Amino acid sequence: MPEVSVIIPTYNRSERVVRAVRSVLDQSFKDLEILVVDDGSTDETEASLVPYGSSIKYVRQPANRGVSAARNKGIGHSSGTWIAFLDSDDYWLKEKLHFQMEFLHQTPDAVACQTQEVWIRRGRRVNPKKIHKKPSGEIFRDSLRLCLVSPSSVILKRSIFDETGLFDETLEAAEDYDLWLRISCKHPIHLIDRDLVVKEGGHEDQLSRKHTG
Repeated sequence: MPEVSVIIPTYNRSERVVRAVRSVLDQSFKDLEILVVDDGSTDETEASLVPYGSSIKYVRQPANRGVSAARNKGIGHSSGTWIAFLDSDDYWLKEKLHFQMEFLHQTPDAVACQTQEVWIRRGRRVNPKKIHKKPSGEIFRDSLRLCLVSPSSVILKRSIFDETGLFDETLEAAEDYDLWLRISCKHPIHLIDRDLVVKEGGHEDQLSRKHTG
């Protein structure tokens, strides 16, 4: 049984999802499994993942049901004690899981932690504004103003879902924000103060772009 299950939901991102998968395979921390949940893609996603064979678990939903349903399906097919998510348009630096698991092994009461990230917009690095600065620990009050957790940076103890429930599949956007609030009102979400995720934005198929214009 792997210690960490990495869940990558994807929809019509055949090139980007390969980059995401490679970034997980390149992790220095190796006690993991990778689940790619194809949310009804109509492009070459499935074919692009064939070369990875048994290195990944490919799970397909026959129809596009949304990222929450894809993440929930991945959780259902996973077996790790810890669950990490990676959006298919983002990727990890190779020490990402190493630093998180090192912290979690040293902090046995922790159930969630995330990392800092590098933001890329239309091919250029941008600096987060002060309002987006991630706090560490008891973040619930600060989170009421705006979302302060990134899906691609967070890792959660599997047992937390028994307490808070899964992603809400009725939400088309901010589905992750909803879950972070349910978790952070009861538990600290710790921060590893290192840039360990590259988060890309500004492209046409980005969910937040679709719903904010």
